[in-house]
Amino acid sequence: MVQRRTVILRTLGAAAGLATAGCSTPSQANGGVRAVDNASAGGSESPSATPIRLTVSPAAGAAGVSPGKPVVVSVEDGKLLSVTVAAGGKAIAGAVRPGGVTWRSTGPLAYGKTYTVTASMLDSTGAPVKKTSTFTTLKPHAVAAITFQANALAVLETGGTYGVGQPVIVAFRKTVTDKAAAEKAIVIETTPAVKGKFFWVTSKIVHWRPARYWAKGTSIKVSVNALGVHLGNGVYGANAKTHFTIGRALVAVCDNNTHRTKVFVDGRMVRDMACSTGMGGYTTTANGAKVHFWTNNGPHVVLNKERTHSMSSASYGVTDKKNRYYYAPEDVHMCTRISYSGEFLHAAPWNRSLGKANLSHGCINLSDADAKWVFDNLIVGDIVEVRNSPKSLSVTNGLGDWNVPYDRYGS
Repeated sequence: MVQRRTVILRTLGAAAGLATAGCSTPSQANGGVRAVDNASAGGSESPSATPIRLTVSPAAGAAGVSPGKPVVVSVEDGKLLSVTVAAGGKAIAGAVRPGGVTWRSTGPLAYGKTYTVTASMLDSTGAPVKKTSTFTTLKPHAVAAITFQANALAVLETGGTYGVGQPVIVAFRKTVTDKAAAEKAIVIETTPAVKGKFFWVTSKIVHWRPARYWAKGTSIKVSVNALGVHLGNGVYGANAKTHFTIGRALVAVCDNNTHRTKVFVDGRMVRDMACSTGMGGYTTTANGAKVHFWTNNGPHVVLNKERTHSMSSASYGVTDKKNRYYYAPEDVHMCTRISYSGEFLHAAPWNRSLGKANLSHGCINLSDADAKWVFDNLIVGDIVEVRNSPKSLSVTNGLGDWNVPYDRYGS
């Protein structure tokens, strides 16, 4: 018996408009749904296919689709063999779920692309069926790529180890005007769990920290799920992720009155060093700016380390040799930076008043041996607390986050 198989495809909602490719024998003159093979001894009929019901999301012909949403293909009364979703020859990742009734994308879509969805299936009789549809993703005015920073001088090393004062820092390449949308897209998971707050340092950079310094050994995972998220003024986000770990709990305490810097690791003092901090006073630079010469008060965060750093009064605008705060360029060794304005812990073999008086231009002067110990043992993110100084570190001068009381820290 020869029978013509008619495959009836009905689609649900998003499947409308999909083209069907199938096979059948030539139709009979009467237009019936089957043909009888007179040679068939029993005169029995072959079973007809149950109509396939296919659903595709995004719907066929959809435009302005968010690339942050997955592509889902599901079938009833049939079985999925494979699904491809591709634009310009580049397919996104995805897989057919066990049972062969659902396919879901696992890779991201891109902005401003037209994607073709091709689903290969078997109907209820085992006949192959293929269907296709297309959709187009939204094209933003601009895309804000994302980087993770340890501070403004260094990127955050994924998998790296940092000190207890290291905030999470997410940097967007474009201005973010919808900060609530950006914050919602940032997921921070910590072990042990701890609550925290966001603080926008600029319109492109947001920090996040807990109420107190991190506990030693804390594991921190950061995911930014901003692909397809409108960040304001036509700017859309991207996806990014990182993770890092907090090492031992190191806090150095520099007392402006006692001229001592004491280092504590996990609550135990491991080093007591004679020091000399900023001499104080003010001057006006050539461009009219007023600068002071105290070491800033409050918690500082270690930003980086340089074995040799060239220092001069010109770095903060003092170029007049008659100015009492003027000094010529000089190579200084074992420099551990704690602010953007140029505060370091460093070797100062010329300073004969370590432990006795404050004579620096704002840095924390140490002996050669102590400066080397600091350089060798402190890491980015460690805390250096300066106490009893009349000028406070601003939140933007390095990582001054910990100088802001938690109840007034961001959102």
